[in-house]
Amino acid sequence: MDKQQVEIATFAETKIAVYEHRGAPELVNESAGKFIAWRKNTGLSPVTKSQTFGIIYEDPKSVPAEEFRFDICGSVLQEVPDNDSGIINKTIPEGRCAVIRHQGSHDHLGAKVHYLYGQWLPRSGESLRDFPCFFHYINFFPEVAEHELITDIYLPLI
Repeated sequence: MDKQQVEIATFAETKIAVYEHRGAPELVNESAGKFIAWRKNTGLSPVTKSQTFGIIYEDPKSVPAEEFRFDICGSVLQEVPDNDSGIINKTIPEGRCAVIRHQGSHDHLGAKVHYLYGQWLPRSGESLRDFPCFFHYINFFPEVAEHELITDIYLPLI
């Protein structure tokens, strides 16, 4: 991958409502559907007023499918009450992050993540913080065409 534009930014602490996907990566969209249904039913993290995130804990190609972990998240202003939808409270901590913008299909996010870890990080002189890589989904299909999707990828740094 050619040299990509990576910026350093400070991410503000963000409370999030989370649906924890555990299992095969190809089933993440099914889990996302459960989170979307919760969002619509409760109004606690409205897509029009809240940020939407994905937290990826490991490369889906490096772990057995049943061990893959991915959190589907929406920002919230207050704690989410106990519920039957499996939505829990977490926080994305404040801190410095390397940020790279991805435009297009979510199917191709992995190439940018691999660039950050494999090429940019070793050359940067930076060190990883103890928080996983995460995605900030700026817009969504079908509101925009798949090739117009914008996703910011955050790599937490010390």
